[in-house]
Amino acid sequence: MGDNSAGIPASLDGRSRYLRKCIVRMLEAGGRGHMGAAFSLVEIIRVLYDDVLRFDPKRPDWKGRDRFILSKGHGCLALYSVLADKGFFPETEFSKFCKSDGILGGHPEHGKVPGVEASTGSLGHGLSIGVGFTLSARHDGAGHKVVVVIGDGESNEGSIWEAALSAGKHKLSNLTVVVDYNKQQACGSILEVQDMEPFADKWKSFGFACARVDGHDVHALRSVFSRLPLDPSKPTAILCDTVKGKGIPFAEHNPEWHHKNKLSPEDIRSLLAALGAD
Repeated sequence: MGDNSAGIPASLDGRSRYLRKCIVRMLEAGGRGHMGAAFSLVEIIRVLYDDVLRFDPKRPDWKGRDRFILSKGHGCLALYSVLADKGFFPETEFSKFCKSDGILGGHPEHGKVPGVEASTGSLGHGLSIGVGFTLSARHDGAGHKVVVVIGDGESNEGSIWEAALSAGKHKLSNLTVVVDYNKQQACGSILEVQDMEPFADKWKSFGFACARVDGHDVHALRSVFSRLPLDPSKPTAILCDTVKGKGIPFAEHNPEWHHKNKLSPEDIRSLLAALGAD
């Protein structure tokens, strides 16, 4: 666990801090980015790639791989940090984030970034793509999993619930929806914009088996993901309670850090100081 004597939250171990520092490197290179959304996603994506998903970074198109879709594409900095860590592309790409000579943009792009299964960022589309992937796998007799990470604000989109209806109807047990439930979106809190509670009951009413977990607790995430599918006759929805900007005290729950433009050298130093020395 993290060393709390250094002011680091005990829930952030060295690996979680390292991945966040990778995100800061990209923020520094690009001078901007969706930091809040990325920091709420780190543990979710970390555990999926460390313990759940089948993949081969040397063969990103391997047919036997599991499919991961980051529907809330603006959180891509977290995905980039993990993909590089797993060897899909070199970390030297971090210094070219949002640059014309790099592959990493402000939203993930399929066919350009190895390991990215779908170009996302137009919110509400990723789950429909995931439903299509899962139906295709069933048609082909393939056994791979499909995991789609969506945002709670993204869940305002009607297309999310149209896809959920289809998944429930077809009993797509190989499909897992993971909700980054950080209770905030760009223009305010979820409670103010569109209260989603009772959130778990909504998913259950659409035919999903549902669980709720601390989205920053690595052990809890491993436990719930190890039980997939939660019901062999239903798709799964996992609501991950998270903190936007997790790990940076001055950015946590702070809407000003949803997206930052013109990050200064002082901003970068403050972010790294908050994450502590290696």
